[in-house]
Amino acid sequence: MPVLNSAAQIQDEATTWRRFLHQHPELLYDVENTAAFVAGQLRSFGVDEVVEGIGRTGVVGVIRGNREGERTIGLRADMDALPIGEKSGKEWASRVDGKMHACGHDGHMAMLLGAAKLLAGTRNFAGRIALIFQPAEEGGGGGKAMIDDGLMERFAIAEVYGMHNYPGMPVGQFASRVGPIMAATDEFRIIIRGDGGHAAQPQKSVDPIIIGSQIVNAMQTIVSRSADPVSPLVVSVTEFHAGFAHNVIPGEAELGGTVRSFTPENRDLAERRIREIAELTARAHGGVAEVRYTRNYPPTVNHPEETLHALAAARSIAGEGKVSDDFAPWTAAEDFSYMLEARPGAFILMGNGDTAELHNAEYDFNDEALSYGISYWVRLAETRLAG
Repeated sequence: MPVLNSAAQIQDEATTWRRFLHQHPELLYDVENTAAFVAGQLRSFGVDEVVEGIGRTGVVGVIRGNREGERTIGLRADMDALPIGEKSGKEWASRVDGKMHACGHDGHMAMLLGAAKLLAGTRNFAGRIALIFQPAEEGGGGGKAMIDDGLMERFAIAEVYGMHNYPGMPVGQFASRVGPIMAATDEFRIIIRGDGGHAAQPQKSVDPIIIGSQIVNAMQTIVSRSADPVSPLVVSVTEFHAGFAHNVIPGEAELGGTVRSFTPENRDLAERRIREIAELTARAHGGVAEVRYTRNYPPTVNHPEETLHALAAARSIAGEGKVSDDFAPWTAAEDFSYMLEARPGAFILMGNGDTAELHNAEYDFNDEALSYGISYWVRLAETRLAG
């Protein structure tokens, strides 16, 4: 089945928005110019209410349907870019050194803006649509900031939906699943304190490099021997810093890494075992380990009923054979998770075609996907608020 005719008709306009946003990336909460562009476009479409400054720099636009209805659904796009120097070579490449839209948030904004223009023009629904443009998805927790600023209560949002592009999935295809779809992301830092000395007399020292090496090895058993083998968990040590000279045993070493999990049980397990392994291994070798464990985004968990509605909307655009309902959980993280903790809803992935991977300096959002995303948002909104 084709995309909506109205979405195809504004494909070129949406491409213009997308490429403009791509050329002018901003980071985290410092998205004032991006937010102003979004707010200006929403007002030009005749959106009933445009509120800026939610969650510091977030924007919310409200469209009222042409039929009576009390329910409001939220549709969310993220606005921030990444601190990466672009190497795509495109005519519309970033004009800001060291910053680029390497995750497709420019495309996400353009698709939701396109849907806003169509929905404000037709208003073929009962109730209200809240268009949520969120800052600081890339590590800043902007979703939580908007919720803490009263997003759900202020706009009486009953359900909330998100979408992300997915490189490697053909354009025109969608995928989601009931339950966890993206991981919780935590990080840890382990400071190991030994007793430094001359490398020629190791017996007079407590070597933190040896302790750190033992900790790294032992941490591999968290997934292989402590966790349920059918419940995904990732524990990766990605940093090991120690030493400054070939003939000196240092007094300290430092490890760092990340944990990805999909359930509260695995999240708790990983933190507990990291602390036990680090502290007890250091003690066994005569040293001390200090563990600093930070919990970041929770897992993104789709609600059953809302996921079925999202998949149905996608099938009505793409066709039955081009929508997967059993997407394998993705170990990347997404702060839309906070919104799904606050309200029922669903997160769906949309094909970006044969492009570079996300967070890659050569990545670019595929403009051919814009009309599919716009169509999906319009169809989802009209079916969820059919009255």
